[in-house]
Amino acid sequence: MPKIQKKSVSNPYSITKDHRPDRITTMIRTAELWAKRSTCLKGQNAAIIARNGRIVSVGYNGSPQGHEHCTEAGCIIGPDTGCIRTIHAESNAIAWAARDGLHTEGASIFCTSFPCYTCSKLIIAAGIKEVYYLNNYRIMDGRELFAKSNIKSHRVEIKQDGTVNLHG
Repeated sequence: MPKIQKKSVSNPYSITKDHRPDRITTMIRTAELWAKRSTCLKGQNAAIIARNGRIVSVGYNGSPQGHEHCTEAGCIIGPDTGCIRTIHAESNAIAWAARDGLHTEGASIFCTSFPCYTCSKLIIAAGIKEVYYLNNYRIMDGRELFAKSNIKSHRVEIKQDGTVNLHG
């Protein structure tokens, strides 16, 4: 029987020698793809909830099921300049997991944007322990909530060569 050689990778968040993307890159790229399904004209965002490297739930910005979408009726702008017609990606992902009876305790969430304050509270309530995000949100006030709840948050930077850097 041939010996199996283990490959050592100095940076666990980069693409491996055989060009297989690591899980953080895979989840963030998957979130980017799902964001294209968003129906809000102001924000094309998505969130992936994963446990043990497996996707548990997906959410993207969109109106509640059966309601008009921003793409059909326009955005409804609230007092903080955000659209209030839609449900945020993180809330949608958590709601779908709950609806299907899927556990989020100890999971990670991969978002195209940092979660808003309300979504940050839902992430805490859902027992999610790590947040990975690509872009800053216009208001970053959820950081303090995460810090008080011992939830790690990391901004993901995808470099041109496909490798990623984590900040935070």
